[in-house]
Amino acid sequence: MSSPLSATQARKPDGTATARETLTITDNRTGKSYEIPITHGTIRASDLRQVKVDPKEFGLMSYDPAFNNTASCISRVTYIDGDVGILRYRGYPIEDLAEKSTYLETAYLLLNGELPTSAQLKDWTYHVTHHTFIHESIKKFLDGFHYDAHPMGMMISTIAALSTFYHDAKDIFSPESRKKQTYRLIGKMPTIAAFAYRHTLGMPYVYPDNDLSYPGNFLNMLFRTSEAKYRPNPTLERALDILFILHADHEQNCSANTIRSVGSSHVDPYSATAAAIAALYGPLHGGANEEVLRMLMEIGSVQNVPAFIKRVKAGETKLMGFGHRVYKNYDPRARIIKHIAYQVFDLMGKNPLLEIALECERIALEDEYFIKRKLYPNVDFYTGLIYQSMGFPMTMFPVLFAIPRTSGWIAQWEEMLVDPEQKIARPRQIYLGHDTRHYVPMEERG
Repeated sequence: MSSPLSATQARKPDGTATARETLTITDNRTGKSYEIPITHGTIRASDLRQVKVDPKEFGLMSYDPAFNNTASCISRVTYIDGDVGILRYRGYPIEDLAEKSTYLETAYLLLNGELPTSAQLKDWTYHVTHHTFIHESIKKFLDGFHYDAHPMGMMISTIAALSTFYHDAKDIFSPESRKKQTYRLIGKMPTIAAFAYRHTLGMPYVYPDNDLSYPGNFLNMLFRTSEAKYRPNPTLERALDILFILHADHEQNCSANTIRSVGSSHVDPYSATAAAIAALYGPLHGGANEEVLRMLMEIGSVQNVPAFIKRVKAGETKLMGFGHRVYKNYDPRARIIKHIAYQVFDLMGKNPLLEIALECERIALEDEYFIKRKLYPNVDFYTGLIYQSMGFPMTMFPVLFAIPRTSGWIAQWEEMLVDPEQKIARPRQIYLGHDTRHYVPMEERG
């Protein structure tokens, strides 16, 4: 006699039973079996708590250093399939957005879930543009940094300081307040970045020009000198706009996870964004393209590439800009950036490091060592070359990453805030330290 269908088992139209969407775990310590529901290809970690030897125990936990196979949230912002090289914002392929969209339109999409109408884009652009100016006291704050302060460190500090200027930012559960802080963050980020850049050069700050586009205004604040009216080069303006689109979001990366985790304490968005920028500061995240450039300079010439690749395969060094935590295929952003690179080089002159980069890529894509390990160029491999050709020092590379990523961070932060399942982030640990010990007086130690 067959057993009755469980609550997790369904029937096909012909009445036959379908496979149950569950996982059966047998605990060999006790012989007990547990049936755990599977939803969206995942099991709830808390369901493992019922697996225990003694009722007084805490229960089974999963151990996953660096979240290699743990979903911390449900998200509808960005989709990545690293095995086939797919990146989509709200369902739209990154290739389509890079070709047809602008950064501000893409930012609206990330934050609102849909592409804007003409009227919506006009209103959105107006509000972002008219929040580009910063309080004069913030200029004084920036002036306090040493002349050789790293622009990324200045960004972290200044964005955090904005929370002391906008007290209404603490009202995080007000949609109107969140919208206002979004305008401010996306509008002021390029201004603060440009001011940090000018500070390191000892040059006077250039105020925003709201007649220009988002990337055009950024170029104006960076490079304007004595012109009565700065006119950005259309090729550089569009290249920067596309680079901003490609960097706008990238699912649950280190900095996105940071803004969600810090934001889960219900801190204001400026403090949470400053934490995300700090995460991006690291050489394994936003500083990776700088590491690529340093590697190319270390190689020195095309003739030295084979020897360098040999050292990589021997485990003596790394081929920076190759391989990715998520992508096991060619990073779709890298293909687009490679095309942009040639447009910039045609205008600004070929970067002398380009030939070294191309030779590294050619050898790696044909070498079984890299093919077997699924190591392909990622977004960082060519961006440094482009930024350098545009006149940016390497210290500005992570800053150029932080500006567009702001829209993705805010989208992730807001999604976390309104998700009823999310609580303050507080992972468990496996404690392997000492058991109870008794205090030993100083004279008895040793």
